Amino acid sequence: MRNDPLSAIDIDQLAAVLRNAALAEIMPRFRRLAGGDIRQKTSAIDLVTEADEAAERFITAECARLWPHANFVGEEGVAADERTLASVGTADLSIVVDPIDGTANFASGAPLFAVMAAVVSKGETVAGIIYDPLGDDFVVAEKGSGTFLKRADGEAIRQTMAAPVAVSEMVGMASSSSLPTAEKRELLSRLAAVKVIGNFRCAGHEYRLAGTGHLHFNLYHKLMPWDHLGGALIVEEAGGHVRRLDGSAYLPSHVEGGLLCATDPDSWHALCETIYPKA
Repeated sequence: MRNDPLSAIDIDQLAAVLRNAALAEIMPRFRRLAGGDIRQKTSAIDLVTEADEAAERFITAECARLWPHANFVGEEGVAADERTLASVGTADLSIVVDPIDGTANFASGAPLFAVMAAVVSKGETVAGIIYDPLGDDFVVAEKGSGTFLKRADGEAIRQTMAAPVAVSEMVGMASSSSLPTAEKRELLSRLAAVKVIGNFRCAGHEYRLAGTGHLHFNLYHKLMPWDHLGGALIVEEAGGHVRRLDGSAYLPSHVEGGLLCATDPDSWHALCETIYPKA
């Protein structure tokens, strides 16, 4: 745990809140949702369920009880009032939560979803948690303290990124659903240069794979803070290199600019030059 008083959040206690929300509100609804329990937000793949909303209410209430001084930003709360999004990068202390990352998977009964949280102190991400309700374990990082796989029984195992490889041997994840068709076609053509490319429709599990040494890169274009703050810190604390596509640092206030995570700076530059060649 950081001694910096600005962090002021016990990461293990926050992890327990996420786990309890999953046990109480998410897992009892998995593969048991009725038709009226699933609703579209912006598209057929952008969904919200009764489980998302119930879990966020649970987490919101527990965070307010435990850390009443902290600003709380949840995905579903922002959907109801977008003005709260700006507070992520400006508040003294924020807890940013995605109650179910991979809602489309959850709604269809696919076992790839996660509960995620990040702690932001004065514009800097200082902690990240990704909880897998099915595996009942966490991948956790605190700024300057490394990345760990933590099991429910308390066991903690330090994690590191995969060893660097040539672009032609890279295995990674890439999301292109937010891109226009022509841009998506061009990107996917260039990604043919890597060994394996996948997409879980769940950034949480993609970041878990990267931060535990099983991927060489992650590529994203839409940067909602609940999707990426915790995962980006997990990758960095495992030894990885995380930058926006223009090479600049990724900050909690950013919602545009794309994001590329790689095993190290040389791999980041080699891959970026391959898929985004300069004119």
